[in-house]
Amino acid sequence: MALPKKMIFGIVLLSLGMCGLLSRLYRQPLGPVLELPTSTLADPTFTPAPIDTAAISSTATESQPTAAQTATPAPLCGGPAVMNILAIGSDARGNTYQYGLADVIRLVRVDFVNARVGILEVPRDLWVEIPEIADHYNITHGKLNQAYLYGNPGMGYYDGTDRGPGLLARTLDLNFGARADHYLAVNMRTFENIVDAIGGIDIYLPYDISARSEESPRGFEIPAGQHHIDGKTALMVARVRQYHTFGRAENQNIVLCAIRKKLLSPAVVPAIPQLLGDFKRYVQTDFSPEQINQLACLATQIKGANVVFASFPMEVFQGRKIYDPQLGKTTSILDADFSVLRDYIDRFQEGTWPDPNLVINTTPSPDATDLEFACDD
Repeated sequence: MALPKKMIFGIVLLSLGMCGLLSRLYRQPLGPVLELPTSTLADPTFTPAPIDTAAISSTATESQPTAAQTATPAPLCGGPAVMNILAIGSDARGNTYQYGLADVIRLVRVDFVNARVGILEVPRDLWVEIPEIADHYNITHGKLNQAYLYGNPGMGYYDGTDRGPGLLARTLDLNFGARADHYLAVNMRTFENIVDAIGGIDIYLPYDISARSEESPRGFEIPAGQHHIDGKTALMVARVRQYHTFGRAENQNIVLCAIRKKLLSPAVVPAIPQLLGDFKRYVQTDFSPEQINQLACLATQIKGANVVFASFPMEVFQGRKIYDPQLGKTTSILDADFSVLRDYIDRFQEGTWPDPNLVINTTPSPDATDLEFACDD
């Protein structure tokens, strides 16, 4: 029996409505979006000179390049040309993000046109101005990692809906001009679980590691060489500060490259959607499912040499002590000329530093003579 036309029309409308709903959900951020203020870098008093259109027309020639000749390649995987991400490793040990300092702070530049990723470590101990919370306990300054803590809901200091990642992003923007499009924060327990969920990772350590930590009060030792490690060990390696101030970042680079390599292995790639589904409620992020798929798609097309970890030159920093009124005691910080750091960050976000034409070393050194380090395929 044929269906009445009105019923067929209703089914079509319902189907279109469901498609629209699913499309919106696919593009819906998984968390509050960043609420960064409008950039103040542009000079509002600048007025461009009028354009002489007649002069332009008179000098035009047939030898000028056509639009097709000057067009840049389309971004891969349906993504934007560039995506800037604030990546955070929280020292919170539970499954929530009520509290926690930013143990790891990285600026990530994802180039969808050239299939390239740059990852810049920003030292957590820089003493910075923290905006938006002066009306709470008169806090105006602190360590960079405290901005994340003060922004999360457990403290009650920050009124923005983007919470700890939002306040940290605002702090980076205010002090260094770093502009993030999105954020991703992972706490320690989730990090361990992710590594375990993919069956552990294989790392090569170019140096011995020997240290004590809260997780291993008796200490732990890992000799130089090749190792297969679980999530707990990966976390300990990533948190060890050894040989020099930035040794922790070098260890994190080794672990992150190993995670990338494991995620791209044939056995794990088919399970990535399920892994994302299992862990999305245990992270802080404003990515949408669509953007996650774009990043996962791009990851399969990026060579290890095009995943570059960068650090500021060690000589631009010096350690000193400062009194922290919030903690009520003197604390150790890193001091630097912020205009120098801002220049490096500007060039990093423009994609001109590290130089994309340089061959980057794939083995970190305990001597820290190299500013850049790339993943090895």
